[in-house]
Amino acid sequence: MQIHVLDLDFQDLEHTIASFVLEGPEGLALVETGPYSTYPHLEAALAAKGWKPSDLKEVFLSHIHFDHAGAAWALAHHGARIYVHPLGARHLASPEKLYNSARMIYGDAMDSLWGAMEPIPDVQIYTPEHGETIRAAGLELTAWHTPGHAVHHIAWQAGTAGSKPEDRVVFTGDVAGVRIDEQIVVPPCPPPDIHIENWQQSIQLLRDLPVPSLYLTHFGKVNAKADHLDQLEARLLRWADWMRPYAEKQVPPAEIVPEFEAFVRQELEEAGIEGKGLEQYEAANPAYMSVAGLLRYWRKKLEK
Repeated sequence: MQIHVLDLDFQDLEHTIASFVLEGPEGLALVETGPYSTYPHLEAALAAKGWKPSDLKEVFLSHIHFDHAGAAWALAHHGARIYVHPLGARHLASPEKLYNSARMIYGDAMDSLWGAMEPIPDVQIYTPEHGETIRAAGLELTAWHTPGHAVHHIAWQAGTAGSKPEDRVVFTGDVAGVRIDEQIVVPPCPPPDIHIENWQQSIQLLRDLPVPSLYLTHFGKVNAKADHLDQLEARLLRWADWMRPYAEKQVPPAEIVPEFEAFVRQELEEAGIEGKGLEQYEAANPAYMSVAGLLRYWRKKLEK
């Protein structure tokens, strides 16, 4: 299996959102589509390798957030079969509710950030069970349901049919965090599904998989899996602990956002990240979205 990391140049920033073409003995498969706003970049990246969208017959999504699945419908129009978590399928078949909810958040920026989203016929959507293995392009992709970032999240373990575990990799979507240019890893925590305990269980699942490497949608390959996941879990818990007092005091989100943005920026700057690097991390993982997600998590937890 040959893995081609395609940079989608989200918001004209490199190494922010990736798609992955898996070149197998029987053809091509795609993991992650990016948003439809970056679809021209996907087409150009494919063309540079002599491919076109219609060559991608199997498309595997980690989850249905726009930066991972927003262009899936365009590939379905070219005949691709779309693999997605059972809890996400209805939003691909009928995306109006998902799209309109997002437009309430992003407003006029919706088109430039994410682009259009159109329905995918049910017949082209497949929803794998936890641990189910799909054969595509002469490869085997196993779906691991990994909630925590989203209830509809899958990490895809991939390799050539019959290959050893150590020769396989895992495409982690967002459950293994955001790490750009081998700098620090941060947990993306948007609403509405953040659940810290479930996320920790999913991190443990990734630890236990006998594969050496992770591929992050934001962005690229991670070889030091154990250290990466330890850093991610520690920062996830630190961010959650930071947010708890604000949830307990019912502080309005608008008052929290600038303080949390400063907190995250300080972590990044202390790690030596500046300039374009700060822009990349903010584009891949907007701090204000984590305020909303972590507040929702704590308020639901504290109500029990």
